[in-house]
Amino acid sequence: MKKIGSTGSKRNRIKFIVGGGLFLTAVLFMVISATKATSEFFMTVQEVLDAENDLQGQSLRVSGAVIGDSIAYDASAGEVRFLIAHIPADKNLIKGAGGLNEVLHQAVNDPNNPHLAVFYRGSPPDMLRDEAQAILTGRLNDAGEFIAEELLLKCPSKYEEALPDQVGQ
Repeated sequence: MKKIGSTGSKRNRIKFIVGGGLFLTAVLFMVISATKATSEFFMTVQEVLDAENDLQGQSLRVSGAVIGDSIAYDASAGEVRFLIAHIPADKNLIKGAGGLNEVLHQAVNDPNNPHLAVFYRGSPPDMLRDEAQAILTGRLNDAGEFIAEELLLKCPSKYEEALPDQVGQ
């Protein structure tokens, strides 16, 4: 004996499950797409230089030690240019080398240490000085210069904490 409405109820249930699955798939796809579009890699200077061609145009975060002698501010244009030197991402290496103060000092004073040119539009922050840790958000241009949109500086004598977690550890 056949129940009345059971076939229609099964069809409705199947339609609901299929529709819900498609909806969840679409939402998941949108979340993944949005995350990829806005994600920023946090890298060391050496990692940026090693993958320079692949990274051009991508949003990046880079950390390095400010080389004080390289700071050039053009007040009429409102532009700052400077170099940052590579510092390791591994907190244990930093600790083993005598702490962040010592690592920043060594990075700036080693002529063989990799450097990255930085361009920033705006006034130089008060803490933009020799051996400050710079954490930059921006993009690499075609010439390999880092165009910083955001510039965060930490002076190790004020802030003793180690580097933020970075990619490639």
